[in-house]
Amino acid sequence: MRFRHRLTAGLTTLLLPLAALVGLAGPAEAATSATATYAKTQDWGSGFEGKWTVTNTGTTTLSSWTVEWDFPSGTSVTSAWDADVTSSGTHWTAKNKSWNGTLAPGAAVSFGFNGAGSGSPANCKLNGGSCSGGAVPGDNAPSAPGTPTASGVTNTSASLSWSAATDDKGIKNYDVLRGGTKVATVTTTSYTDTGLTAGTDYSYTVQARDSADQLGPVSGAVAVRTTGGTNPPTGNKVKLGYFTEWGVYGRNYHVKNLVTSGSASKITHINYAFGNVKNGQCTVDDTYAAYDKAYTADQSVSGTADTWDQPLRGNFNQLRQLKAKYPHIKVLYSFGGWTYSGGFAQAAANPAAFAASCKAVVEDPRWADVFDGIDIDWEYPNACGLTCDTSGPAAFKNLMSALRSTFGANYLVTAAITADGSSGGKLDAADYGGASAYLDWYNVMTYDYFGAFDADGPTAPHSPLTSYAGIPAAGFNSADAIAKLRAKGVPAAKLLLGIGFYGRGWTGVTQATPGGSATGAAPGTYEAGIEDYKVLKTSCPATGTIAGTAYAYCGNNWWSYDTPATIAGKMTWAKNQALGGAFFWEFSGDTSNGELVSAINTGLN
Repeated sequence: MRFRHRLTAGLTTLLLPLAALVGLAGPAEAATSATATYAKTQDWGSGFEGKWTVTNTGTTTLSSWTVEWDFPSGTSVTSAWDADVTSSGTHWTAKNKSWNGTLAPGAAVSFGFNGAGSGSPANCKLNGGSCSGGAVPGDNAPSAPGTPTASGVTNTSASLSWSAATDDKGIKNYDVLRGGTKVATVTTTSYTDTGLTAGTDYSYTVQARDSADQLGPVSGAVAVRTTGGTNPPTGNKVKLGYFTEWGVYGRNYHVKNLVTSGSASKITHINYAFGNVKNGQCTVDDTYAAYDKAYTADQSVSGTADTWDQPLRGNFNQLRQLKAKYPHIKVLYSFGGWTYSGGFAQAAANPAAFAASCKAVVEDPRWADVFDGIDIDWEYPNACGLTCDTSGPAAFKNLMSALRSTFGANYLVTAAITADGSSGGKLDAADYGGASAYLDWYNVMTYDYFGAFDADGPTAPHSPLTSYAGIPAAGFNSADAIAKLRAKGVPAAKLLLGIGFYGRGWTGVTQATPGGSATGAAPGTYEAGIEDYKVLKTSCPATGTIAGTAYAYCGNNWWSYDTPATIAGKMTWAKNQALGGAFFWEFSGDTSNGELVSAINTGLN
């Protein structure tokens, strides 16, 4: 018995090194039954987007995977998704997540990343062995094809052609992208896109793929407008609307609604609201709504459904598609607003750091092509809003100066500001005249002057164009606010008149004309005292006008709001004042056919 035990021990000693050798060989053996292939899916010069695809080509299930590669000096991964990516010098390692490591025979999984620099991966390894057809030294991605040219454009189709890309191993095929979304893969250098909408703007690019399935950079874009249709010109005035990030939830209002309502062809700019201001820095607020929410084909501007592994989804991707369809539209990222203005006090303490953080958000490689500028909605510098700010009269000007210096001349830099035209009011609290030198324009919030925040009244229109006998507060009207800003040295062309696509109302009112007493806020769909125009136009139609805006008395409720007719009058006034245009808060308050947007567009043309 003693001898037998010794023999067993000896065998165990002999077997351990063998087991260790098997353990070392295991990953390499597994790698022979799987491949890892690389594709550069986007390239914007200073950076790019890459994607690795791991495919189980064997007959047994893989329980995990690790992809390794080398980047040349100066090229790096800046962010990644669907894998845990780490580095040691120029060597990069990507390991599966807990939920995507198991691959059945024939299955594949992809992970992606954003990169800085221009290098390509080399020395690829999968689970310690060869990537077996992945990116290898010397196999460069193809070049960009020539910018497509369009011909034979009809109401519903357009024919495209382009010069061929080049590659050291040969071109396999081309992806044709409409508005950044792939619509076809072809082996030739031409394609005819069909099923388009008459009188609509489209944008096309092309990408080449080589024999190793590596995608090269995207070609230049060609704009195509189908024939027919009745879209009116937008004119030379700014026509800007706010699109709210949270509107995709309870309001069920999405970017595609701008298309179906006809509004997209009648505006020039969109303010995407709101980014947050935390710790003195700009940040994305609702990341799910902004860039992760998946859209089905029928919900999407392009008519193509989002996939689980695409690098950008949500509102940002829908805005990208909207800009491809309507190339004249510019989009600005608006930060702050009533709820998030408390962060500006800390931002004002270090304007340069704040501006740098904002540019990093706006120029994030995942959506750098979506935004054309930044809008700051600080309510209110050196005055009281949701909270009281004591940054001083120079803080706002200093912040605007830093933003212009950081963003440069090619970006739009704008601000939404108070319209308090009273003596010693909010317009006198900050240097709006001096700050205007750094801005493209001001969105002057010429609404919310009066409302059920004064529960007992008196009833008054919340957006009066001019003063009138009995107005509750001097200077609380659009004309006085615009005049005050011009007196402070702000050029008229840098002032946009504000329009609210909603009404403010009281209940317990017995007087049909303005100036009556009330007992509180009238009921509203989302908030007491506030209701969308699209509801009010039928639930409480206008019964009169005063100071260039409408009011309505129904039951014991009293509302004020703008209608297409009063907007027409305000737009005439804006043109007579040589203002830069108009803006509105916000798209979802309009009717499904965009009648208020139409009134602004027609009135400013």
